[in-house]
Amino acid sequence: MDAHETSYECLCEQLNRYMKDISLVERAYAFAEDAHRLQKRKSGEAYIIHPVGVAVILAELEMDPECIAAGLLHDVIEDVEKADYNTVKENFGEVIANLVEGVTKLDKIPFVTNEERQMFFAMASDIRVIIIKLADRLHNMRTLMYMPGEKQLRIAKETLDIYAPLAHRLGLQRIKWELEDLSLKYLDSVAYYEIADSVHMKKQEREEYVEEIIKLFRAKLAEMNIEGEIKGRVKHYYSIYRKMFAQDKSIDEIFDLFAVRIIVKDLNDCYAALGMVHEMFTPMPGRVKDYIAMPKPNMYQSLHTTVIGPKGYPFEVQIRTWQMHQVAENGIAAHWKYKEGKTDGKHDEYDTKLAWVRDMLEIQKDVTDTNDFLNMLKIDMFSDEVFVFTPKGSVISLPAGATPVDLAFAIHSAIGYKMTGAKVNSKIAPIDYKLQNGDIVEILTSSVTKGPKQDWIKFCKTTSAKNKINQWYKREQREVNIAKGKEMIEQEIKRFNFNISDVMIPANVDAMLKKFNFNTLDDMYVSVGCNSASPIRIVQKLIDLNPELKAVLKEIEIAEKLARQKKASAAKKHTNSGSGVVVKGEENLLARISKCCSPVPGDDIIGFITRGRGVSVHRKDCINVQASALDEDSKSRLIECEWDVEDLGSFECHLLIHATDRRGLLAEITSCLAEQKLAIGTLNATNKNNLATVDLTVNINESSQIELITRKLHMIPGVYEVIRA
Repeated sequence: MDAHETSYECLCEQLNRYMKDISLVERAYAFAEDAHRLQKRKSGEAYIIHPVGVAVILAELEMDPECIAAGLLHDVIEDVEKADYNTVKENFGEVIANLVEGVTKLDKIPFVTNEERQMFFAMASDIRVIIIKLADRLHNMRTLMYMPGEKQLRIAKETLDIYAPLAHRLGLQRIKWELEDLSLKYLDSVAYYEIADSVHMKKQEREEYVEEIIKLFRAKLAEMNIEGEIKGRVKHYYSIYRKMFAQDKSIDEIFDLFAVRIIVKDLNDCYAALGMVHEMFTPMPGRVKDYIAMPKPNMYQSLHTTVIGPKGYPFEVQIRTWQMHQVAENGIAAHWKYKEGKTDGKHDEYDTKLAWVRDMLEIQKDVTDTNDFLNMLKIDMFSDEVFVFTPKGSVISLPAGATPVDLAFAIHSAIGYKMTGAKVNSKIAPIDYKLQNGDIVEILTSSVTKGPKQDWIKFCKTTSAKNKINQWYKREQREVNIAKGKEMIEQEIKRFNFNISDVMIPANVDAMLKKFNFNTLDDMYVSVGCNSASPIRIVQKLIDLNPELKAVLKEIEIAEKLARQKKASAAKKHTNSGSGVVVKGEENLLARISKCCSPVPGDDIIGFITRGRGVSVHRKDCINVQASALDEDSKSRLIECEWDVEDLGSFECHLLIHATDRRGLLAEITSCLAEQKLAIGTLNATNKNNLATVDLTVNINESSQIELITRKLHMIPGVYEVIRA
C-alpha cells in the first residue's frame, strides 16, 4: 500500500470518530487523487500525500466535512489545468469552491507586500480559509527538509513572523507550538538540537519528579471528592529558547521546563483545585493568572499559577474544565458551528469572540497603503493584553499600552465621539494615560462635544480607535474639503493661464485618479483640501497628459527666459557694480545684495543709497523700500538698478517648506534639490503636531529657477506650501 493510501486510511479512521457521513470527503479524495496523479513532491512522493496530510491536520481539529473536502482540494485550482473554479463548484458546490479559491488566492500574492492583507480579505467570506492555510503551512513545514537551504530560511522566518502568531490569535495552540518548533529547527538549528538533546537527557529525571507531584495532587483531589485528570507536559522547544534568551540563562538554569495540568468537571472545581495547589505548595508572587474571569482574545480560559515544588524547583500548574481544554487546544475550531439556517447561543458566542476579524476587515477598507495596513495588523495581532474594568464590572481586554480613548471606542464608537475625559480608579486621569491591569475606568462624555481630537491618533494603541477617529474627520469635514480642494486645483490651473475645461478632460482626469490611487474626483478634492495631496503635482500631471498643453507650457517657459535675457542685455550700458548689478547713472559705486529679501536675477530690483556702505539692492516688493515705510529723505535715496547678465554669479535664495511630516521627507527634499544641481547653504527642519517646516537656503542664478524648484518641491508627497522668504 502506498504512503498516501495509508495516510488516507488514517484520515478516514479519524473522521469516523466524529462524523456520521464521510461520503463528501471520499468524493473529494477521489477527485484530488485523479487531478494530482502525474505530480510529484520535492521528496519524490506522489503529490496527493500533501493534500491528505492537510486533511489529517484538519480532522485532528474535528473540522466539518466541507472544510476537510476543501483541504483535500486546496491545490487543484492552482496546480491542475483541467480543474478550475467552475469545475470544483459543479462537483462540490459553491461553498467548497469558494474555500478552495480563497486558499489559492493566498498562494498567488507575494508575501512581502500583500499576503497578510489578502489573508484577511479571504476571511471576509469564510474564516475556514485561514484554518486550511495554517494546516497547509504546517504540513509544508513538516516536509521542509526537501527544500533548498535559502528557501528553508525564508519559509521558516515567514512562518514564525506571521503564521504562528496567527494560529495563536485563533487559539490553535497545538498548531502554533509545532510551527514555532519547526521554524526554530531551521532558523537556529544549533540551539534547537541542543535544547532537544538536553530535554531528552533529563527526561527520566523530570518524569519521576512530575509523577511525584501528580500522585500528591491525585490523592488530594480524591480526598476533596473532586473528579479530574492530571497530566504533565514539557514546554515546547521554542518556548524554552525564548526563555533562555530573555533571561540570558543556559537550559540547566531553567527549572520550570514542565507544567502540570489539572482538568476538572466544572468552574467551582477549578477554583477549589487552585486553593488545593496553594495549600500544598508555596505560590510565587505575581505568577497567579485568572484567564477564566478574564479570557484572552483568542478565547483561551484557564487558571495559571507557578509554585515552588518539593525540591525547591518552580513548576507551573494549569487548571481548567474539559470544555476550556478543548478551546485551549483547538481554539476557534472547538467552537465550530456551520449549520445551514441554524444559529444558537454558542454560535453567537463564537461570532462575538471573532469581533477582531470584523474590525480588521473594516479597517482595511479605509487603508490604501499596504505597509500601513501591515503595521496595524501586527500591532493588533501580536501585542500583549491588559484587562480593565468598567464601573459596572465588565471586563475589557485591550493591547498593552492602550489608553482611555482606546477603551471608549472599544465600548462603542458613539462613546468615543462624545468623550471629554476619563476617571481611572475614581480619579481624573489624562486621556493618554496607559491603562494597567485591574484599573477601573469611567469614560466621561458630553452631548455638546465637537467630536474627537485628531491628535488622539498619536497615542491611541488600537487600530480600531485610530480608524474611527479618521473616519469621523473624513465624514465631518468632507464637504468643506471638497470645496477647498476644488478651489485650490482651479487656482493652480489659472496660474498656468489655462482654461479649466482644457485641463480637466474626463479621460485625463480618470488617468490622473488612477495614477494617484483616488477612487473618485471628490476623493481627490478631499485629499487636496486637507493638504494630503499637492495641487501643483496633480495639475502638472493633467498637463503632462495633454500633449497640446504641455507644448504650450514649454513654449511659454522658453519665451519668458528669452525676454528676461533681452531685458537684461538692454541694461548693459550702465556701470557694473561688481555684484551682478548695474546702478543707473553712477560709476564705481559699490552695490551689495540685501539679506532682508535676497533678490536674484529676474526679480524687479531697486537700490537704496546707504551712508558709507554703497547701494543696498532690494526686491521692489521688499517691505523695507515701500513708500509707506520711508520718510522723505529716505525716498530720495532710492536709485534704479538692473541686473548685469554678463556678470551674473550665484545668489542665495531663502525658502520655507511646509509639509505633513513622514519618514523620508527630508531625504526627498534634498534629493529634489540635488537633481536640479542646486547647492544647499543652510538647512533647518522642525516638527510640530506632525507638521514639518524646512527652512533652507540654496544658491541659484536667476528667479526662473525659483519657480521651477518650487514646482518640483510641490510634487513631493505631503508638501503643501513652498514660500520664498
